[in-house]
This record gives sequence, C-alpha cells and structure tokens, in this order.
Amino acid sequence: MSVSTDESRRTRRDEIAAGLAEVRERIGAACRAAGRDRDEVTLIAVTKTYPASDVRLLCELGVREVGENRDQEAAPKARECQDLPLTWHFVGQLQTNKVRSVVSYADVIHSVDRARLVEVISREAGKQERQVGCLVQVALDDDPARGGARPADVPELADLVAAAPHLWLGGLMAVAPLGEEPGKAFARLRELAAAVRERHPRATMLSAGMSDDLGAAVAHGATHVRVGTALLGRRKPFVR
Repeated sequence: MSVSTDESRRTRRDEIAAGLAEVRERIGAACRAAGRDRDEVTLIAVTKTYPASDVRLLCELGVREVGENRDQEAAPKARECQDLPLTWHFVGQLQTNKVRSVVSYADVIHSVDRARLVEVISREAGKQERQVGCLVQVALDDDPARGGARPADVPELADLVAAAPHLWLGGLMAVAPLGEEPGKAFARLRELAAAVRERHPRATMLSAGMSDDLGAAVAHGATHVRVGTALLGRRKPFVR
C-alpha cells in the first residue's frame, strides 16, 4: 500500500469513526430519554453507494450489522467482504427475480410485503440450504406503492412467514411516511408489532428509524435502526 493510499485510508477511518461515535451517542441519548437499555437497540450500517473498503473500516470499528438496498451493488460487496464476521441485512424493495441472489448473502430480509415473495424466498432458501430471517414491511401510509404491506394485511403475512420452511419471522419493518410526523407513524407501527408478537412471541425485531428520525423510532420501540448518511456522509448517486 502506498503512503498516499495509507493516509487516505486513515483519513477515511477517522471520518467513519467520528460519524459512528456521533450516531452511537444519538442512539444512547434516545434510549435514555425513552427509559430503555442501550443494548436493546442495534445499529445497522446502511452502506449503499459506499465501497467494500468502508464496510471493512466499519467492521474494524466494531460494527457487525450491515444493510444494503440494491442487489446489483450488494451481491459483489458481500462476496468481497465474505471473510468478515458480519450479518447482512437486505433493506430495499425486493423483486422476485432478485431473490436467488439476495438469499445467497442476506441473513435477514427486511422488505417482505406480499405472499408471493414469501413463497419464492422460502423455496430459494431451501435450495441453498439456508435459514433466512424475514421482516414484514409495513406501509404506514396504507399505500403499498412505495413498498410494504397494508397494516390490515400484516398479521396474515406474518403468519405465512412463520409457517414457511427455511424462514424465520423476525418481526416488522417500516419507513416513516413522507409528510407525517415520524413519531405518530412509529406509534402505529409499535401497536401493530405488539399484535404480531401476541401471535408470534419470538418476532421481537422492530426495524425502524434512519438518520433523520432514529430518535422517534427508538422512543416507539425500535430494536434496529438503519443508518447510512449520518454514519458515512452524503451519498453519491448510484451508477450501475
């Protein structure tokens, strides 16, 4: 490694370390405000548009949960980092033609929003001899066009995941709707998650909150927050 490359790596590591410290403090403050134990909330570092070298730096700094949105970017990145002790989360909308690839590296899929997807993920996980965690994505604005199942459909979909071979039901995921106060939306999500846990006590994961609204998510029971920008900086447009 050249001197300039080494210096560049140290600079980037320092940048990520600073972002990580700030995000961890924000999560800690949100937990204190909500009267929750800090260990109840897991940070998922969303690394879309960032290189595998950033994933390695995050791992060096103690991050073990990594999230990706696009399979065409995530698949090669996961292969490049397969030597690292990481849990990979697929958090973007998932089309059935991408399931085979996503199942090959994703430990948890956060965006299960329809019965057909449950069927295809289960079948592919069986072929690859994997057990894949699935979260049911909720459309908190009751509009599935942006991804997510309607709240009224969530209990039945959760039942399908729980019954599917080669899958385990982790819980629920949601994105706060545009134009609505995140706290109000996450309050509805919390109620829905409680109803799902009554039927499936092990479905304790609640994936909610990103860089701008993680505090509101933690206040309403999020167990996993998905943070990219606050951790790694402003993203550049993704180029295929």
